[in-house]
Amino acid sequence: MVSINIINEFKTCTQLQYNGQLNIKSAKGQNWSFYYRLGRIVWAVGGTHPFRRWRRYMAQYCPQIDLDKIQFRQQDFVVNYWDYRLLEILYKRQKIQREQIQAIVESTITELLFDLAQHTDFVAFSCDRNQDTILETPMSFTSADLSVKQMQDSWKSWSEAGLANFSPDLAPILRRPEQLQQQVSPSVYNNFVNLMNGKQTLRDLAAKMKQNVLPVTRSLLPYILKGIIELIEVPDLPLLSAEVDSTSVSAQTKKSDIPLVACVDDSPQVCKMLEDIVTSHGLRFIKIQDPIQALPTLIQNKPDLIFLDLIMPVASGYEICTQLRRVSTFANTPVIILTGNDGLLDRVRAKVVGSTDFLTKPVAADKVMSVIRKYLQVQTPSKVTPSTNQNTSSLEISLGH
Repeated sequence: MVSINIINEFKTCTQLQYNGQLNIKSAKGQNWSFYYRLGRIVWAVGGTHPFRRWRRYMAQYCPQIDLDKIQFRQQDFVVNYWDYRLLEILYKRQKIQREQIQAIVESTITELLFDLAQHTDFVAFSCDRNQDTILETPMSFTSADLSVKQMQDSWKSWSEAGLANFSPDLAPILRRPEQLQQQVSPSVYNNFVNLMNGKQTLRDLAAKMKQNVLPVTRSLLPYILKGIIELIEVPDLPLLSAEVDSTSVSAQTKKSDIPLVACVDDSPQVCKMLEDIVTSHGLRFIKIQDPIQALPTLIQNKPDLIFLDLIMPVASGYEICTQLRRVSTFANTPVIILTGNDGLLDRVRAKVVGSTDFLTKPVAADKVMSVIRKYLQVQTPSKVTPSTNQNTSSLEISLGH
C-alpha cells in the first residue's frame, strides 16, 4: 500500500495552490521531483531511466521526430527539467503540437508516480518543498488528485497480478530457449528470441507492442517463475547520439595529442593544487568550480580523465557522475571521485553511479600521477616547468555560485 504520508503531501500541495517543486527521496537514494503550478502537477523528473523514458514517449507520441538529427544547445541540458525544456524548444520550432506535449506530460507523470508507489511501498522516504524553480509557461495541467488516484489503482493492479517485486524498468532476457521451444509455437518462439534480448525494458517492449505494460508483464510471469526468462537491470540509454551544439559556450580547446585532465571542485585550493601537479607533468588541465556548469563544460572540452569532488553545493559528485555516464561521450572516461571521507559506504555508492576510482584529500602529487598513469596509460616526465613545455595549457572555468 502506498504511504499515506506521501498522499497527504500531494493533497497539501493541491490545497495550497502550490507553485514550485515537491521533492521526494527514498532511503535507497532514488529521487523524484514533481513540478507544481497553481496546485496542479505540470511536470515530473527522476526515476531509473530518464533518457529511455523520454526517447520512448517521443517515439510513441511524436514519431515524426528523428531525435538524432536535431541539434540542441548545451545549456538546454543543464537544468533538472531538461526534458521539459526540450519539449518547449521543439514546440517553438513548430516540430510538435501541444496535444503531443500533453500526452507526454501525462504519461511521464503517471510513470513516475507508479515508480514512486513501488519504491515507497518497501522503503522509507523523505519529502521537501522548495520554490527555487517554478515552470512559468506550463503546457499541460494535470490534476494531482486524479493522478494520485490512478497511481493507487495501477499499483494495486500490479501487486494483485503478483508483480510487486518486479520493476517495469527491468529487461527480460531468454535464459532457457530449448525449454521455451517445447512449450510454444515456432512463431511465438521466434518473437521471444527477437524481443527478449536483455536490451529492452518491459516498458520499452510494451510501447513497441502498443500495449499496456501490465498485461505484457503478466503474460511473461509464468516463464519468469520457471526461470525460462530472467528480468535484469539495464543502464539508461544515451540521450542523443548526435553532437550537441557548443557554439554558445566559450571557444573549444584545440585538439591535442596531450591528454586533458579535468577537475570539478568548488574549492579553489584543490583546483590549484591539482593544476600545479598535472601541468608540471606536461599534461593539459581544465578546472571547473561551478558544479552547475560541469556537464556542459565537460561535453565541450571532452577531457580524457575527470577528477570529481564528492561534496559540492547544488549538485553532488554522485549526481554529476550519473549525468556523465548517460552521455555516450563519457561512457568510458575515467572518473575519479575526490573525497575527504574515505568510507566504505561512499566507495560503494560511487561505484554504483559509475565512478572509476577514489582519491582521498588532501591530494598528493604521487597519488594523483599514479592514478593518471594507471587510467590514461601515459608516460609523463617526472616534472617539467610550464616555461619549458609550450604544449602544456591550463584552462579555468569558474562562473561563480
